[in-house]
Amino acid sequence: MSDAKPLVLDVDGTFLKTDLLLENFWAALARDPLRTLALSFAHFRRPEKLKAGLAAIAPLRTDLMPVNADIRALAAESSAAGREVVLASASNEALVRKVATDHGFSSRIFGSTEEVNLKGAAKAGALVEAYGEKGFDYAGNAPVDAKVWDHAENVIMVGEQPAVAARLAARGRNVVTYEGGWKLADLVKALRPHQWVKNVLLLLPMVAAHEFSWGVLLPVLLGILAFSAAASSIYIVNDLLDLEADRLHPTKCRRPFAAGTVPIGAGMIVGVGLGLSALILAAALNWAFFGIVVLYIATSLAYSLKLKRMRWVDIVVLASLYTIRVIAGAAAGEVAITTAMLVFVFPVFITLGCVKRITELAKAEGDERLPGRGYGRPDRHDLLNVAGIGVFGALLIFFIYTLSPQAKALYPDRWLLWAAMPFLAHWLIRMVRLGWQGKMDYDPIVFAARDRVGLGVMLFTLSLMFWAAKLWQQWFGG
Repeated sequence: MSDAKPLVLDVDGTFLKTDLLLENFWAALARDPLRTLALSFAHFRRPEKLKAGLAAIAPLRTDLMPVNADIRALAAESSAAGREVVLASASNEALVRKVATDHGFSSRIFGSTEEVNLKGAAKAGALVEAYGEKGFDYAGNAPVDAKVWDHAENVIMVGEQPAVAARLAARGRNVVTYEGGWKLADLVKALRPHQWVKNVLLLLPMVAAHEFSWGVLLPVLLGILAFSAAASSIYIVNDLLDLEADRLHPTKCRRPFAAGTVPIGAGMIVGVGLGLSALILAAALNWAFFGIVVLYIATSLAYSLKLKRMRWVDIVVLASLYTIRVIAGAAAGEVAITTAMLVFVFPVFITLGCVKRITELAKAEGDERLPGRGYGRPDRHDLLNVAGIGVFGALLIFFIYTLSPQAKALYPDRWLLWAAMPFLAHWLIRMVRLGWQGKMDYDPIVFAARDRVGLGVMLFTLSLMFWAAKLWQQWFGG
């Protein structure tokens, strides 16, 4: 390394483990979706205009963005040795200046303006004009940075580019390589496969209708696969819209996109692929199921973009998304679903939606509103009251259902349904209590799938319903 010459650092993917343009796009999309989309289409081929426009729509908290530890250490070492550390990026110059200020780098920065996209040859020209040929060392990570490395004295390369490194070494450049890239395991984590357990709700209609044939089960299993793909697509969108809020959260800050372990661009490609796969699989099943998947995706997008920040509306939407899964199960298996079932499950899901927010507030460290949400700790008692109403409503509707002609036909021993009610009540009340104490996962459905005590209670409740229906006689000829 040169002792006196400045160290010039690329920002996107080099100093920062993220991309400022994509960060800005998603932050702007969360703040003003229509304006952001209009701007993106209008200036798709003029990136300098797009970058300036996005920066005007949504200012970014660059101080929260993940940093490449190796490059930060190199910058600190160079600064301590008296070298000027300069940021040069194709990102908007106002954002580059913020990053430089956040990390104490030189006030001299190089960034894109509304007239010039400072990338590749343009960046190389600006640096040569400022420091002269081979008058600086440069750290970058992308193939386009080769145009700058050609004019630098020493090359710092983040990530493996063997062909580029060999060419530069043959030209007498000193090449230093730092680890870069990302792992497939981190991308899988971003898909949240543990959340797919929610999609077992598609099985409810066939269970309630006592339809256990392979002709019903197989389409429902394919429906679960389609919903899992659609859900993971939406989880990616949700995480990208919530980057700043997640970085302020004690545990969500470790999510792959917030932590910078998976590039935003990779997430966008995978998200689109999963969404299309879900729609294709849904259409292959039947058009009713396809319509429900479209409704689920549209509602989830509306929730991610706007509705999750609206008090009470967000809980209704969460309950609706769970209920849509139940309807989807009926459509996939082409089995009848009763109004009674939908009226019963909705207050259950309202309760669980309240539990989700209660848990978040129980784990919050202060009384301010949750990042990206409309609730603060003072709202806990109101949420508790609504959860209680949901529990009471679900049990009341369940009891009324046991008196219906359909229940009489499906469950000869209805007294066992009444015997199951205290256990159902115990499970719901226990979920509310654990949420109030902050002793569960941020998602109650995921927690319920891992909670041994709760699973035991629910399995016993289901066994009572099984005996009430005398299914053992149908299956085993007793």
